[in-house]
Amino acid sequence: MAPSVSAPLPGPPASAPPPGPSPVSAPPLVAVAHGSRDPRASATVEALLEDVRRARPGLAVLGAYLDHSRPSLGEALAGLGEAVVLPLLLTEAYHSRVDIPAALREERARRAWARHAAPHHPAGHSPEPSSGLAESRVALHVQDGPLPLPVPDAPPPFRVHQGAALGPHPLLVTALERRLAEAGVEPGDPGTAVVLVSAGSSDARANAVIARMARDWARTRGWHSVTPAYASAASPSPEEAVLRALAGPHGRAGRPARVVVAPYLLAPGYFADKVRRTTLDAGAHTVAAPLGPAPEVVAVLLERHAQAVAAFRAGAPAPAPA
Repeated sequence: MAPSVSAPLPGPPASAPPPGPSPVSAPPLVAVAHGSRDPRASATVEALLEDVRRARPGLAVLGAYLDHSRPSLGEALAGLGEAVVLPLLLTEAYHSRVDIPAALREERARRAWARHAAPHHPAGHSPEPSSGLAESRVALHVQDGPLPLPVPDAPPPFRVHQGAALGPHPLLVTALERRLAEAGVEPGDPGTAVVLVSAGSSDARANAVIARMARDWARTRGWHSVTPAYASAASPSPEEAVLRALAGPHGRAGRPARVVVAPYLLAPGYFADKVRRTTLDAGAHTVAAPLGPAPEVVAVLLERHAQAVAAFRAGAPAPAPA
């Protein structure tokens, strides 16, 4: 049978988003994606965030990007006194452990400097506005002498809490099965071997999460087998995993009747296109679409926000994904 490429089809509804804090009192949700030169990626992120807004009317939901797209995290946080920052990432890897905390430290330092440099106005006195800048100046010493620079008024107090990444989460496995079903794959078919493809990471802990996720998925859902694969930085590659699955025999039922690919990727782009091309060339029967704005992803993002808000108010670190 000729390889097929998935097209989105209606899937089963996800469970309703979990109850969260009142949108009126909840800190804004700032979701941080990696960013891509491919405009389909940012369009997918915006579609996901729009679905989050519809699911939680009244909650301020903003997007930000670490690279390639705007706004940056600092730009998204501008003017906010408090926020919950959520990595729009499927594993806790370098970007959520290093890049996002570094960006938050930079924003805290910027605001601390601005508060220190801003003029103090006695009670009851407000300066005349001057294009949004205070009248006072701060001297920056350069070769030819002090250069007076305008200093903005102090920003509001900055209270920000970083929550957990999206994955791992059982609902994301449900979203993977949704995308496979949309591609015509019967959920849990014992004759079907699944290759679970993540972006891959230089962080071995993140790759180990994908391997554990594959084992759990195979054990609980009835597939012939589920093999982890990585689009970069680790082995096996997606095409290697497809070839191994086709070669068999292995698993409880010998060689599988077909091999399908489930991209554990949030959005279309370079990795998704490469995974589709190379795995179909290797003999995969079907390649599902990325998770995108699946209802389950919306529900997980809102759950992570609720968890982070609870930890924020208790003064505790946000819980890590299970």
